[in-house]
Amino acid sequence: MRRCVAFGLLLLAALLYLGNTDLLAPARSGAPVLLAHRGIAQQFDTAGLTRDSCTATRMLPPTHGYLENTIDSMQASFAAGADIVELDVHPTTDGQFAVFHDWTLDCRTDGRGVTREHAMADLRRLDLGYGYTADGGRTFPFRGKGVGLMPSLDEVLQRFPERTFLINVKSNDPAEGAKLAAVLNRLTPERRGRLLVYGGDNPVAALRAQAPDIKAMSRASLKSCLLRYLGTGWTGTAPEACRAMVVFVPINVAPWLWGWPNRFLARMEAVGSPVFVIGAYHGGDHSTGIDSREDVARLPAGYAGGVFTNEIEAVASWLKPGRPAAP
Repeated sequence: MRRCVAFGLLLLAALLYLGNTDLLAPARSGAPVLLAHRGIAQQFDTAGLTRDSCTATRMLPPTHGYLENTIDSMQASFAAGADIVELDVHPTTDGQFAVFHDWTLDCRTDGRGVTREHAMADLRRLDLGYGYTADGGRTFPFRGKGVGLMPSLDEVLQRFPERTFLINVKSNDPAEGAKLAAVLNRLTPERRGRLLVYGGDNPVAALRAQAPDIKAMSRASLKSCLLRYLGTGWTGTAPEACRAMVVFVPINVAPWLWGWPNRFLARMEAVGSPVFVIGAYHGGDHSTGIDSREDVARLPAGYAGGVFTNEIEAVASWLKPGRPAAP
């Protein structure tokens, strides 16, 4: 009896291994899909960063002239090798969505107050480069150069009709998800198919209810997907919780996923969910990406899934060599 049990356990282990080992998975062709977080942006010191930190006053010495979430930054990101650009949105008082990161205007711009409490026409008049300084406020190299650069979501979609974007909803207001769904539902199915959304649990739930064909993710839905996959992925299928969503996988969590990378990518693809590797997760809310050579070296050989990065110019040059640099 003991021998039968031992043999059965060994057979089960062998079947689990054969069904999930990446060594026997079909190789995926092509280069990684690069997702540029906020486009080409001014980088900042992340030491001691909190949710309320003004990153414009923590700017590192600039190496280019682009400001995040602007048309020029997006254009340069695609030219550098980005396949997808992430952007941030806030509803405006006149029924539009402004493309801007911060909850308030005071950090980056010469405006004041909560971003969503302004009309788009007022937001266009602001100087997006007003608050950037790399030397504690002695100089402001972008002041006066960002006037009129805050776009609306409609402008971005019209300017780049064939491009893919990941739209970040910055609040946890379900009404915002409903408003965004209404905007996206006015687009053609083909155009909606090139748009992804992530954000707070409540707005994402509202958006998914009203625009179910949009791939969307929240913290809760991602946690549900990955935990269920860790529990059942050995069966060779993706759980229903992973269907039609965006899947972020921290680089330090990825090796624990059944069939990582190629079987996992294929299983997520089968349920309509693109996968993006992000930086290592150690708790907290700060978005980290695959931003350094050391991060890139942690990707599996021949990896052809998605990569989330804050350093699109550098990462594209390493993962898509031979592509011309951004203008």
